[in-house]
Parts: sequence; C-alpha cells; structure tokens
Amino acid sequence: MKSIRVLVVDDSAAIRRLLRLALSEDPQLEICGVAANGRIALALLEQNVPDVVTLDIEMPEMDGLTALEQIRKTHPKLPVIMFSTLTERGAVATLDALSLGASDYVTKPTTMADPTQAIESIRQQLVPRIKSLCCRAEIAEPRILMRSTAASDGKSPIELVAIGTSTGGPNALAEVLTAFPANFSVPVVIVQHMPATFTRFLADRLSRVCALPVREAVAGTRLQPGTVWIAPGDHHLALSGIRLHCSLQLIQTPPENSCRPSVDVLFRSVAQVFGEHSLAVVMTGMGQDGLRGAELIRSLGGRVWAQDAATSVVWGMPGFVVQKGLAQRVLPVSAIGREIVSAVHSNPKHTITTAVG
Repeated sequence: MKSIRVLVVDDSAAIRRLLRLALSEDPQLEICGVAANGRIALALLEQNVPDVVTLDIEMPEMDGLTALEQIRKTHPKLPVIMFSTLTERGAVATLDALSLGASDYVTKPTTMADPTQAIESIRQQLVPRIKSLCCRAEIAEPRILMRSTAASDGKSPIELVAIGTSTGGPNALAEVLTAFPANFSVPVVIVQHMPATFTRFLADRLSRVCALPVREAVAGTRLQPGTVWIAPGDHHLALSGIRLHCSLQLIQTPPENSCRPSVDVLFRSVAQVFGEHSLAVVMTGMGQDGLRGAELIRSLGGRVWAQDAATSVVWGMPGFVVQKGLAQRVLPVSAIGREIVSAVHSNPKHTITTAVG
C-alpha cells in the first residue's frame, strides 16, 4: 500500500517534534518534509509532492493564511489541515482558513505538560483526518439515489429541520443556510463538530451572511420559527417538550461517537419530539455520527436526506447513512438549501414567498 506523504509546517521546533513522533508510528504515513514558515513550505511543496499538508497559522515571514491562499492557487485539491490554538484568536483564524479553502483543522495540545499525552492527543485528532481526506474514494456512492428531484418522501408537514455535519461543515452550512429566505417558517437546529468558542464565532459569521438569525444555542430557549441554533462546543444539544412548544437543552453526558456535541444525541431528541414532522440532513464529515439518530427518525416517519460524495469534503457521515438505505434524497450541497425550502413550502401550512430578481 502506498504511504501517505505529509508535509509538516510549523514554526515551533517542539510542535514539529511532537508531530513527527505522533505520525511516524503509523506505517501508512510518511513525513516527506518539514518547514518553519509558509515561504519554505511553498518551496517544499513542489519538491516533495505531499499528499497532505499540516499548516500552522501564526508563523514568521509568511503565516499560514497567506500560505494557504498561495497553495490553493496552484493546488486547489490538496488536503490542508490547519493546526490551531484553542483561543478566541485561534478560532477566528481557523474559520478564516476554512473559508479560504482549508480542508479541516486540529487543535494544538498546548495545555498538556506531558509529551506522551500531547502526542496521543495529536495522533487521535490528526491521523484519522489525514486518512479520511486522502482516501475519499473508498466508499462507493449508489447511483440510484442521486436525485435532487425525487418524489415526495413524506406526507406530514415539516415542522423542524435538523442538520448534522463535521469536516467541511462550516462552508457547507453557509451554502445551505444562505438559500433560506427571511420568512422561512420552521426552526433549524444544527450540530457542527467544533470545540467550545469556535461554535460561537461560527454562529456569528453565519448570521452575518444569512437572512435568518443564527445563534449559539442557550439552554431553556424556546424554539422559534425562522431561527437557526448551533450546538455549543463541548455540549450536546437536545430538544425537550412537545413539538412547537419545546425548548433547547444543553447536556454534558459523555461523548458519543467520540463527539460532544453529537449528531446522534440531537437526532434522537428530534425523533422523540417531532417524529414524522422532522427533516434530518446529514452533511459532510468523517465517522458515522448521526447514523443511529437517522435510523430512529426514519422509523418514526421523519425524512432523512444526505449530502452526496462529490460535494462532501469527507463522505463519512452521509456515506454511512446512504449505505444503510436511510437517505430518501442524496443531494449536492448546492441543492440542499433550496430543496429544504421547497419541501417546507410544498405544505400549505408553511407558505413561503421569495423575492424574484
């Protein structure tokens, strides 16, 4: 099996050493070069031909964001994983990087004094991402489900839209949510796998570009039509109550599928509260978080859709849903937003008028 060639870019000699130790133990990975700044990285990129780049954000001479912009001009498909800090500044810079085309990110183990613990943290975060981004073709997508104009997949009115996503999610969410008109008439709840702090800045950014208000979820908040809530990092998001009279819950039970927030936790509560009146959409992301929750939603008469492989950064989460036969529609990300609007609008109970121009 051909090894995956990794170019490591970080100005810290200590971090470069930790990355070497974390990655060198995996026989599938090969470090093909290291660079202390973006300028050196761009030169090594042509010489060493990596399969993936890990890229620090703050570096001398040329920082990670500038280097990323240059990489995307010449290598638009090369996976680039940002190495960021768990700070407000790091969160903002990471979201900037994702908007510039970074494939994913991991957080630096800066709070860990024990090198062994730091190496294990890097290994658990980084290695699966490298392999997922470099092995996208392993899951075959059934062609029979590749339809954006499928027949109606449910008769009950949609009263809630729930979305689960991970790797590639911030950009995908922006594309989907900007398709919703200001008078979109049902609430939207979202789990995006992200740490605390990051989700607040993500909600703020999405709110600035969307017609709907996008907020980080607050415990006890009553669901309102035409509002989008994102689960805060390190908290599961769930619904409690009776359909349109329910409220948001934030819980810190153990992670599920190694995730907190977990899509499965949200989807289970959506199934229990909204049942056949729910629409769940599983979008780009690695792993299979959301699969069990999607099963429950389908079993209770709700709708389940998935993003297609071609437009997913990683076709893990939606791929598992499709392979299990749960997805009633498999859509490119460019179609998901307008199809959601159409599905809600098709019910006379939810009349939506959109501007033409």
